[in-house]
Amino acid sequence: MTRQSSKSQGRSTVGQRPLRVGEAVRHALAEILARGELRDPALRGRSITVSEVRVSPDLRHATAFVMPLGGDDVAPVIAALQRAAPYLRGQIARVVRLRTAIDIAFAADASFEYASRIEAALRRPEVQRDVVAPEDPASDPEPR
Repeated sequence: MTRQSSKSQGRSTVGQRPLRVGEAVRHALAEILARGELRDPALRGRSITVSEVRVSPDLRHATAFVMPLGGDDVAPVIAALQRAAPYLRGQIARVVRLRTAIDIAFAADASFEYASRIEAALRRPEVQRDVVAPEDPASDPEPR
């Protein structure tokens, strides 16, 4: 009896290496953005949060999920980061030592919006009614 690999079963698994490289790229990118080295007017004076970097299994491509502080004007910031991608690629390659420099793309991070929608849903009265446990008359401390 032979074992089937996870690829032959139609599942793709992410190993530890892409996760570690993604975290290293995230730290390097956040440091570069915090230093304010980019001269693009859309990025000047902006605080940008790099929440996650997903790296492909072959370690050649990465997608950085970013969000400007306050969540305003996301599209111009993403466009400016895309224009600065070749420079950022070189800077990241100096910090994160890989066989080849990693190609990086940028996308808006929707996790903050998703979390706020969940929080708003949990605060709705219909949901609160279901979440709060009803009082059990058997555990009432005062006799009637």
